[in-house]
Amino acid sequence: MASTSRYARFATPLVHWLALLGLCAAYLQGGLQKAWDIHAAVAETAHFGLSPAVPITLLTIVLELGASLAILTGRGRWLGALLLAVFTLAATFVANRFWQMPQPERFGAMNAFFEHLGLVGGFLLVAWHDLRDRAAAPSPAGY
Repeated sequence: MASTSRYARFATPLVHWLALLGLCAAYLQGGLQKAWDIHAAVAETAHFGLSPAVPITLLTIVLELGASLAILTGRGRWLGALLLAVFTLAATFVANRFWQMPQPERFGAMNAFFEHLGLVGGFLLVAWHDLRDRAAAPSPAGY
C-alpha cells in the first residue's frame, strides 16, 4: 500500500488554487472579452432574447469577474461559487436548448449543455467544501 505522504505533495495550496483557476478560466476570459468588446457582448445578450440587453450584459461582466475573483481569493468563495453555479445553469438553459435544434447543431449544443452541468457541479462542490471548512474552523474568541 502506498504511503499517503507520497500523494500529499500534490495536495498543496498551489494545486488547489490552480484547480480553482481552471474552473474559473472561462468566466475570467468571458468577462474580460465582454468588457473589451461591450458592443458585441450586448449584441450577444440581445441575440438570446434577454432584455434590457445593456444592464444584463453589465451585470454578467460584474458577475463573471467578481465571482471568479471571490473564488480565487477565498473571500466569499462559497458565495462566488454558488453565484456562478446559478448563472451557469440559467445560461445553459438559455443558450444550449439542444432539444429545440435540428441536427447537426443538436449534437454540439447537447455536449455543451452537459459540460455546463459539470461546471455547475464543480462550483457546487467548491461552495460545499468552503462552507464545510468554515463550519469546522474554530470561531474567533467572543463570537
